[in-house]
Amino acid sequence: MRTRFRKITLVWADGGYTGRLVTWAKEKLQLTLQIVKRSDDMTGSVVLPRRWVVERSLGWLMRSRRLVRDFEALPASSEAFIYFSASMLMARRLARTTAVSRPLSSPRQARPTLAA
Repeated sequence: MRTRFRKITLVWADGGYTGRLVTWAKEKLQLTLQIVKRSDDMTGSVVLPRRWVVERSLGWLMRSRRLVRDFEALPASSEAFIYFSASMLMARRLARTTAVSRPLSSPRQARPTLAA
């Protein structure tokens, strides 16, 4: 990962990743692994810092039916479908914003009616 993504220097992780992983990431990958913990005084459902970004992104991707279950045999296939799903999401958003920002100066033409 470090050779492919050199600009990544900070990684947020869940509280379950405390321990030797933090020191290993620092020594071997030169990464700062910041553990996002839930404090003891929190009760109920509380959104943790930066956690919502991951949950929101995974929710968007899971709208693709192919990604809901793990059917792929190779990690490369799963990665390709994640790229495909993200591309579809971006294309829909881009199409929606251009359709909304279309000028309304042209009058609408009346649709012809068919006599029965």
